[in-house]
Amino acid sequence: MTYDQFVASLEQPTPPAQVSEVVAALWHDANGDWTAAHEIAQSREGTRDYDLLHAYLHRVEGDTWNANYWYRRAGATMPDKTLKEEWEALVKRWL
Repeated sequence: MTYDQFVASLEQPTPPAQVSEVVAALWHDANGDWTAAHEIAQSREGTRDYDLLHAYLHRVEGDTWNANYWYRRAGATMPDKTLKEEWEALVKRWL
């Protein structure tokens, strides 16, 4: 699936079946269901991609302290980009 196809899927009632769980979480986030996305992030804590997703979601929430905690757990730092840019980068990374 391409990035453009994924973005087009945001109009569908559910995430595409062929995407990974972390990409499905970003689909939920883009559709305003932060809770569903967060539940996915929590489902495999200690896994780098899930921890990075968790960090991004807490950044979305505005909880920068918690976001920084999860970025550190993922071996990353909070990016110097907008949330939209980070969402796009994560989708492209995990597709």
